[in-house]
Amino acid sequence: MNIRDLKYLVAVAELKHFGHAADACHVSQPTLSTQLKKLEETLGVVVIERTNRRVVLSTVGEKIVLQAKRVLNEVDELMRIAEQHRDPFGGDLRLGIIPTVAPYLLSRILGPIRKRFPKLRIQLNEGQTVDISARLKAGELDAIILALPLMDDQTEVRTLYRESFYFTLSTQHPLAGKKQVAVKDLADERMLLLEDGHCLRDQALSVCDSAGAVENTNFRASSLETLRQMVRANVGTTLMPELALTRTAGLRYIPFEHAARATAPHREIGLCWRRASSRTELLEEMTKVLRVAVGEVLQ
Repeated sequence: MNIRDLKYLVAVAELKHFGHAADACHVSQPTLSTQLKKLEETLGVVVIERTNRRVVLSTVGEKIVLQAKRVLNEVDELMRIAEQHRDPFGGDLRLGIIPTVAPYLLSRILGPIRKRFPKLRIQLNEGQTVDISARLKAGELDAIILALPLMDDQTEVRTLYRESFYFTLSTQHPLAGKKQVAVKDLADERMLLLEDGHCLRDQALSVCDSAGAVENTNFRASSLETLRQMVRANVGTTLMPELALTRTAGLRYIPFEHAARATAPHREIGLCWRRASSRTELLEEMTKVLRVAVGEVLQ
């Protein structure tokens, strides 16, 4: 048994196809099949039930694949530890980020990160909060960027920035001429929100509840860009985070009253990592870089 064979096994388990797994592992299909047969002989159990139409893991095979993934993760961690020892600010960094932040933040931070950490290779993974939080806990990601709070006593949390929400509406809307709005102005609005799973949806619902607004349940968007276009069509109104504001014909972004800015709708974005992470030194330094980069935009 060797690490290579475990990689073959995991590839087959994930892709459910010997040919596709062989391509992903850059070997011929006969080579991959032969090695997996040898692995089964070594273990003394049938791991993969082979049929003409599909690949199915046996009951014990499912447990073996889970353990194989753990082993491969530990091997990757071993390699990263060695590389990080040689250069604490180099090597690979697996970074998760939520989709309501990624398109608007990455363009502002990747340049400063490359400049400060020229030997660092960032592997970006976009996903909703529940997904990337679970992957961080499982060791599949090294750090995540998401909306706070994150309630986990095994995780280090560093606030990167606070961004205000703007009341976003069509230029045809009756309130389009206002320079500022109060939360009470949203009363009776039919708000367009993101679909379930987005933390921004939960935050917007909280604002709706406090303002007396209601959700337009006829439509739920999968992205802020879709929300933007629906609002532009005067289907409803929404809340848009500050970094996501872009000049768009037919749209108005109205800030909440300055006097109530401290309590006006907003969110905090943070960088989080496992408390026991071997990348703490790098991530503490990266926090400083990100705060400066975003601070130049959000004044």
